[in-house]
Amino acid sequence: MTHIHTAPVRQNRVPEVTIDFWLIKLMAVTMGETAADYLAVNLGLGLTVTSLLMTAVLIVALVLQFAQKRYVPPFYWAAVVLISIVGTLVSDNLVDNLGVTLQTTAIGFTIALAVTFAVWYAVERTLSIHSIFTTRREAFYWLAILFTFALGTAVGDLVAEVFALGYLTTGVLFGGIIAVIAVAYYVFKLNAILAFWLAYILTRPLGASFGDLLSQPQEYGGLGFGTIVTSLLFLAVIVCLVIYMTIVHKPMAQEPMEAELEGSREI
Repeated sequence: MTHIHTAPVRQNRVPEVTIDFWLIKLMAVTMGETAADYLAVNLGLGLTVTSLLMTAVLIVALVLQFAQKRYVPPFYWAAVVLISIVGTLVSDNLVDNLGVTLQTTAIGFTIALAVTFAVWYAVERTLSIHSIFTTRREAFYWLAILFTFALGTAVGDLVAEVFALGYLTTGVLFGGIIAVIAVAYYVFKLNAILAFWLAYILTRPLGASFGDLLSQPQEYGGLGFGTIVTSLLFLAVIVCLVIYMTIVHKPMAQEPMEAELEGSREI
């Protein structure tokens, strides 16, 4: 009898980049901004306690996410929402508790993100999100995402507050930059990986600006809906989208384990 050897396969552990992906990501970063403000300010927990609490919850969420070894919408998006909150808190702690300026914070996280990408590429020879098949690659992926959220928070606050453009103008500005990136990708064939990560970084200040616009009091340039209403609104949208994505989700492309060594050179 002839035995046909089939190489084991690995499923990608992150979702495809679709309209649904960007919509729920925008909701998640918006909620990350308002939820962090609600916990630290409205509940009176303060930045330090809120940061420790949410970091502990994030660690649990990431342990569960890593345990899946594949993309499972509820686990993945729970981790995204929590890392959005923690990323906001990291930036806020540096500025509010340690007195680091927003300019220095933005530069610092830019360097940290660049170093993360450099080490990721040096080790894996790819930054593609379409080949997150191993625990090491997933670790690089989530570390990069943490820095994108922290960087986006600092840049958004810098433009809205230090440059005094206000929440609405800041949101429109970053929305316009993302539109330019989309045109550069679809029309002028900008590198797909570069376009993805630029858009991923910039959706953070875009979402945070509109989150602040909705939640902050009118005297501070917001619409005065408050952090509770705003957070619950976006949480409801996120839950509905995750349910939808869970129902329609199909496994992404799989890669034979034997091809992992050869295929790791793609960019």
